[in-house]
Amino acid sequence: MFNIFTKQTKKKLGEEKTINFSKDGDIPKHIAIIMDGNGRWAQKRRLPRIAGHKEGMNNVKKITTYASKLGVKVLTLYAFSTENWKRPSNEVDFLMKLPVDFFGVFVPELVKENVKVNVMGYTEHLPKHTQKAVENAIKETKNNTGMILNFALNYGSRAEILTAVNDLLNEVKQGNFTEEVDEDMFSNYLMTASLGKELQDPDLLIRTSGEERISNFLLWQIAYSELYFTESYWPDFSLAHLEEAIGSYQKRQRRFGGLKIEGEASK
Repeated sequence: MFNIFTKQTKKKLGEEKTINFSKDGDIPKHIAIIMDGNGRWAQKRRLPRIAGHKEGMNNVKKITTYASKLGVKVLTLYAFSTENWKRPSNEVDFLMKLPVDFFGVFVPELVKENVKVNVMGYTEHLPKHTQKAVENAIKETKNNTGMILNFALNYGSRAEILTAVNDLLNEVKQGNFTEEVDEDMFSNYLMTASLGKELQDPDLLIRTSGEERISNFLLWQIAYSELYFTESYWPDFSLAHLEEAIGSYQKRQRRFGGLKIEGEASK
């Protein structure tokens, strides 16, 4: 059961603010999350960084299940970037093992919750055991019709855009089309195209850990997304934090570059 209104209180820079969240209000169809702060969460507790990544992956289960119950259609999680290979090898090895452990335990619950797994990124460069875990999770949930749990794994937005441009150039060279490229056509060459036109662009982007930057994530797709930053590290990002983020979203007026005037259409 969900409360119709849940008040969440947040302290930031010494000030308190209360945000009303309504499960009957406007729930973002697509939420994207930059899950940041796992390492700092662990270091704060005098634990190795990999302990933070493990706890962060456990938190994915809770947030995924709750988002699905709220009616979110797509939850995109930034799990591993194309730049993360620069991290220490033992940390990278652990991160590559996480999907194996995560899907091995969580897929039956995803099936039960009717959640469909999707993975975008340059997965061909992942270790074989990680690729196999990803492929199995996609296969086992392919018939699910509920929320799409979309992992960005070995993903980088600049690389994605360059790949799309080169794919388009190859199409032109092969004489497949000569028409002018518009936004809709270009979007069809991005990794989010499989989500469909109505869902490929996030309504709400959340970043945890207090950092306020995009970090090469969905640069094209978030052109008009609402951005929400929280100081909470990802392992501490609770269901109440998710409600707070959605509550903030519900208070905003999305104009997409236009101007909404009462009684008139957007201009």
